Amino acid sequence: MVQIEQLAARTPAVSVDELLKGFFPSSRFGQVSFASYRPDPKQPSQAQAVRALQGFAEGVGSGDGGGLFKKLFGKKETSRAGIYLDGGFGVGKTHLLASLWHAAPGPKAFGTFVEYTNLVGALSFRKTVDALSGYKLVCIDEFELDDPGDTVLMSRLMRELADAGVKLAATSNTLPGSLGDGRFAAVDFQREIQVLADQFDVVRIDGEDFRHRGLPAAPAPLKNSELSAHMKAEFDGKTVAQDEFSTLISHLAGVHPSRYRQLIDGIDGVVWRNVGTITEQAVALRFVVLADRLYDKDVPILASGVPFDQLFTEEMMTGGYMKKYFRAVSRLTALAREGQNHEPS
Repeated sequence: MVQIEQLAARTPAVSVDELLKGFFPSSRFGQVSFASYRPDPKQPSQAQAVRALQGFAEGVGSGDGGGLFKKLFGKKETSRAGIYLDGGFGVGKTHLLASLWHAAPGPKAFGTFVEYTNLVGALSFRKTVDALSGYKLVCIDEFELDDPGDTVLMSRLMRELADAGVKLAATSNTLPGSLGDGRFAAVDFQREIQVLADQFDVVRIDGEDFRHRGLPAAPAPLKNSELSAHMKAEFDGKTVAQDEFSTLISHLAGVHPSRYRQLIDGIDGVVWRNVGTITEQAVALRFVVLADRLYDKDVPILASGVPFDQLFTEEMMTGGYMKKYFRAVSRLTALAREGQNHEPS
């Protein structure tokens, strides 16, 4: 028997302490390591990235931190405070970032870019700096600048953490100096963007989306009349969130993205009826966050309606946020394969 719930009926409340305690890799990456990463032999940059991160991990916590004394009298550093993994979606950047987190000594933090900006919103900038300055390593997954406020905020945060001696590691689909391109008047914020870029040594990871290597195309959406039978077959004895897609989309507007992780707590699978193309940018960006959290927790999907490669408009898929949307489509497709075909995501 399937226990059915609705995400659209959930409104989770999350305390500041819960936000701070949540900065560690999701269960999907809870046991990964450098040894479990599978470099593509056709892409030598992937093996090179593993070696670079292993060397970086050895240096975490080995120094005496930053501060004025070190700046005035300490030995000059030959490398920057951070390492930055640049590459397309699906090449294993998050796997490698989580492997670094597991290999490095603590205290340490691991979270997505949006989770750090949400933390600042919950704590205030100064309290966030104070809280993270005592860490040896801060890992930032899916680093991207969506607006001028984020640019100024993250520029200051990265600079102050680096000055405090915190090692930084980030992943992104965009080189540091190109952050913000196509999203806002980035040229007006080149100073802040350059400050960000100056904190990192860049490691490029080439390759195709591993979720598509040798795998079939995404499964066709199910018919509404088929959803119930598939749900009972796939999720017997489990808890499933079953929602009308339009109702879920409307509900997300009233739940802050920082709470999406708690929104899907205890959910073993999701079933969406009548998936439709999202036409509003703000709605689409919220849904990207939900897609990321579902992928983090490896939640299989059954869906009817349009296929996931039609989830966002053509304008969105070619615009300033295209990399976010491509990542979301890739991850949702992997979860749909898992839900319908039992293929690992």
